[in-house]
Amino acid sequence: MVAAVRWVIGHWWLLVLIAVIASAVGGLWFQRGRQRAEWQRVRARSLRLRIAEMDALDHRAFEFAVRDLMRRDGCTAERIGGAGDDACDVRATDPAGRIWAVQCKHRRDGDRGPAVGVGVLQQVNGTARQVHGADVAVVLTNGRFSSKAVPWGREHRIHLVDRRVLGEWAASCRPLWELLDRIPPSRRPTARS
Repeated sequence: MVAAVRWVIGHWWLLVLIAVIASAVGGLWFQRGRQRAEWQRVRARSLRLRIAEMDALDHRAFEFAVRDLMRRDGCTAERIGGAGDDACDVRATDPAGRIWAVQCKHRRDGDRGPAVGVGVLQQVNGTARQVHGADVAVVLTNGRFSSKAVPWGREHRIHLVDRRVLGEWAASCRPLWELLDRIPPSRRPTARS
């Protein structure tokens, strides 16, 4: 033990060298992690999907694509979908603090497939605000809505995103809330409030 201490005292410069090398390696590792995170943010912001790409997805991948589009728009978003999701496939919080509950309905045949009806909207109406605490309830499809679903959704403050709106949102850099009417105000105080 005494010999080891003497050796360390006599070769102190080796400890300094090891500390410098460890600091340099740690700095490089930290910098690369930051670069990777920045590249992921840049890729997420540049996400654009054509409606044909959305049509080609299965229902699960469609839900993940919607989650990723919400993230692109600056939201924190998670995919909940699956059994027991209480009619909410994607739950998100936008930059204004509003909570979004999005029910996704993927149609393999796009707008030629069956229309999304009032029954789906009724399920969302029963859970979006009560279970998920949503400020904004959305039913989103790559297809179409039945003629009865449109007025029913408007009356119950459920936003309907059909094939046309989905295509515009997915292919552009505009956030979803700019494409919808009657979005509730921000939850976060602004400079004017």
